[in-house]
Amino acid sequence: MIRFKALISYLLTICTAVSCQDQTEPGKPNIILIMSDDMGYSDIGCYGGEIETPVLDGLAESGVRFTQFYNGARCCPTRASLISGLYPHQTGIGHMTNPSENFEVHDYDVPGYRGELSQQTNTLAEVLKTAGYRTLMTGKWHLGMEHREQWPLQRGFDRFYGILDGASNYFQPVYPRGITLDNDPVDVQDSTYYTTDAFTDYAIRFINEGQEANERSPFFLYLAYTAPHWPLQAPKSVIDKYRERYHQGWEAIRGERYEKMIELGLVDPSWRLSPADGLDWDTLSSEKRADLALRRAIYAAQVDQMDRNIGRLVDYLKTNGLFENTLIVFINDNGACAEGGMLGGGKSEQLETKAGYFLTYGQSWANASNTPYREYKHWVHEGGISSPLIAHWPAGISASLRGTLINEYGFLPDIMATFADISGASYPSARKGKPVPSMVGESFLPLLKGSNAPIHDQPIFWEHEGNKAVRLGNYKAVMKWEENKPEKWELYDLSKDRTELNDLSGKEPDRLASFVAGWEEWARTHQVRPWEEMLARLRANQRRTNE
Repeated sequence: MIRFKALISYLLTICTAVSCQDQTEPGKPNIILIMSDDMGYSDIGCYGGEIETPVLDGLAESGVRFTQFYNGARCCPTRASLISGLYPHQTGIGHMTNPSENFEVHDYDVPGYRGELSQQTNTLAEVLKTAGYRTLMTGKWHLGMEHREQWPLQRGFDRFYGILDGASNYFQPVYPRGITLDNDPVDVQDSTYYTTDAFTDYAIRFINEGQEANERSPFFLYLAYTAPHWPLQAPKSVIDKYRERYHQGWEAIRGERYEKMIELGLVDPSWRLSPADGLDWDTLSSEKRADLALRRAIYAAQVDQMDRNIGRLVDYLKTNGLFENTLIVFINDNGACAEGGMLGGGKSEQLETKAGYFLTYGQSWANASNTPYREYKHWVHEGGISSPLIAHWPAGISASLRGTLINEYGFLPDIMATFADISGASYPSARKGKPVPSMVGESFLPLLKGSNAPIHDQPIFWEHEGNKAVRLGNYKAVMKWEENKPEKWELYDLSKDRTELNDLSGKEPDRLASFVAGWEEWARTHQVRPWEEMLARLRANQRRTNE
């Protein structure tokens, strides 16, 4: 009997030790990738904005922020690069995906420009499945929708709820820009429906399905909000918070943000604020100022409501014991959107209704959203390609690093490399018997662990609609494409001049020449074609559509 009791005591000691080890050495983390849509670099509070984003600010305070993380300048090229770990032209989305209204308009009949995600790519979902992850997605897909083989469930996701196209009405999403659940269309009848809320509802539902089934596998959630992409639509109660905030105009907001960004350490005070790129607020009529202040208030409310929904997701994780070992990465897809002209597009009478589609706030406000940088969505100056990126992971980021800034630069393909690194996933070299390009990114896990060394020792590149850029170290060469005008490359030392105001191309022609040569070699080997040629094909497609 004594020996039996001793054996039981010994076994209990072993079990307790194993249990303690399980608690103190967590397994593979859950991974949540959250993407906002068409938001400016400085819109959220922890990046200098006046919009109330306490949840994102809190994640930044107990996580880390990147000051120099780059996107792909436009919605679907960014998503193609993000999901694949490749340059967008390698995926077949060198320009845009084909919209629901016309499945041929962005197919230019060359490999880099087919208007849909190539089947010879790996997706984040497919790669993370090799490490045993459940793969979930809610929100905006925008990677092809003509055939089901292009849809999320056919590209590695176990569950999907959202829109397949690039934008929809927030209150009343309807065919052909309606809602899909897994592979089936959903008829939205709820009078209180709002896409941002619904995307979060289903994100939580999908995670909870695994919890209720007592699944032990980690999950990957890709939550791709459409906020604050047009149309300008938000709940009235949230708009009311900002109704009086923007009557001072965009110049005042830019000045406030610039000073706050310096205080936060996001901007070096030696970087001059780029010149104003909007109309003079004081020259506008009182009616027009009221209209534009309202447009900006609705935009702010869209960001605010997104933050509230991220808070609901965080609360769910905490309540269910999932928060500590979940890596949350928040990023935006491109710079602020200047579409709709200087003063915005769409009918003013549709503001604060459930009607409308193309309702925008315009270039003058986008200039404030991108404080202090130049240009916007579409272009590859810093205002077009700079994203806020927050990484939060209590079990994986040291307490000594929390609240710090990471100043080493990275770009979208690094996310695939990082998630594969963290999860132990394998990146297949072939799909359906055909080769897949190798990952072009680098893992930024060392930066999350406290390294101060750059992760890129080779140049990184951009091309969108003829706009070109290449970065290596502190230097960046960039060119803004203009039809029927000669190419003019610029060169900047971003460590001294990230607002791109002191062009060094005349002073350092040899450096510029080497950068341009590198860009041309990259273009030749990555399915990039001259934009003049692709624009001609686009216009031919549009003419056929209109005939």
